[in-house]
Amino acid sequence: MSTELQLPRAARIFISFVGLLRANGFAVAPEQTTAFLTAIELLGPRNLRDIKQAALATLAPPPERRATFDRLFDLHFRGSEAIERADDGEDDETVRLQEEGRGEDEPLLSDEAIESGLTATRTEALVERRFTQLSATDALRRLAREAPRRLPRRRGHRRMRARRGPFADLRRTLRDSVRSDGEILRLGHMKRRRRPRKFLLLIDVSGSMKSRTEDNMKLAHALVQAAPNVEVFTFGTRLTRVTRALRLKRREQALSAAAHLVSDWDGGTRIGDALQAFLAVPRFGGYARGAAVVIVSDGLERGEPDALRDAVAKLSRRAWRLSWLTPLATGPGFRPQTEALVAIERFVDDLVDGGSSASIVAHVLALGRRRVA
Repeated sequence: MSTELQLPRAARIFISFVGLLRANGFAVAPEQTTAFLTAIELLGPRNLRDIKQAALATLAPPPERRATFDRLFDLHFRGSEAIERADDGEDDETVRLQEEGRGEDEPLLSDEAIESGLTATRTEALVERRFTQLSATDALRRLAREAPRRLPRRRGHRRMRARRGPFADLRRTLRDSVRSDGEILRLGHMKRRRRPRKFLLLIDVSGSMKSRTEDNMKLAHALVQAAPNVEVFTFGTRLTRVTRALRLKRREQALSAAAHLVSDWDGGTRIGDALQAFLAVPRFGGYARGAAVVIVSDGLERGEPDALRDAVAKLSRRAWRLSWLTPLATGPGFRPQTEALVAIERFVDDLVDGGSSASIVAHVLALGRRRVA
C-alpha cells in the first residue's frame, strides 16, 4: 500500500501556481501555501478575482514585484487569453534564462553562492544586494565631467551650417545674394550634425565578479546621468534591464532601486544564454544596433562556449563597436586563456582590462576617438 500523499485534483492548479512563483524568484514558505489553500476553501471562489485576492493576502508578493506577480497569475490561470492580451510594455524588463538540459545541476545553497566570488557556476541563486553609500571616486568624477563631449558620436541625418562641408547651402547662398544685387560672392556650405551614439553597457553580476559588482553599478549610474541614449543591463542567470532605475539622479536611490530589480546577484554564470536572451527580445536587441557595446565580465562561462560564441558574433554584427572588458586582462600583452574568451576573441574589437573603475572609464572615453560612421 502506497504511503505517498495524493493531492486532490482541484488543489493541484493552486499548488503548481506556488511552484511557478518560486521558479521566478518569489519566496513562498510552506505555511503560506497552506494558508492560500485554506483561504480558497473559505471563500469558495466564484471567480478568478476571489482567487487573486486570496493569493495576494496569503502569498504576500513584494510591492516592487507586483507587476510580475500579476503577469504570472494571468499566464497560469488564464493561459492563452493572457498571452493575447499581453503587450511589449516597459514592465517586462527581466528575462529568466531557459533551463533546458540543466536538470543535472544542483542549486547552490545561499551561503555558498554569496561567499564564493572566486569561481564560476551556471546554477541560479537569487540574492538581494545592498550598496554602501560611498563618495564618488576620481574615475567617476572624470566620467561625469568628460563623457558629454568625449563619448562616441555619429553623423545624423539633419544638416547644419558650416564653413566647409560636402553640401551646398542654397537657401543661405540665395539670401546673401540679394544683398549684392543677385551676384553670388560666396557659396554657403552645410554638413551633417553629429549626434550622441547609442551606448549599451552589459554588466556581469555573477559570483565570480562579486568584488567588482558595486563599483561597476556606480560607474553605470554615472554614465547614465552623464549622457543620453545609454542602456544598462545586468546578467548572471537572468537578464535584467536596470536603465530606468539608474535614471534616478541620487546615486543611493538609483542603486537601491536597481538592487530590488535584480534578483541574481552573486549567483551563477551563464553568459552565452544571457546574450542569446538579449538578442531574442526585439526591443532589447534594437538597443545594440549601431551602438557602442561594452560588456564587463571575466568571461568565466560554465555553459557551452558555442552559445557564447554565436551570441557575440551576432552582437558584433549589430554593434558599431564591441568591447569586452575583463579583470583577467592585466596588461597590454594579454592573451585569453579561458575557453570562452578564446572563442569570442575574433568577434570583439577590444579585449582589454576591466579590473578597475579607472581602466573602464579610460576605455569608455577613448571610444570617442574612433572614426565617426
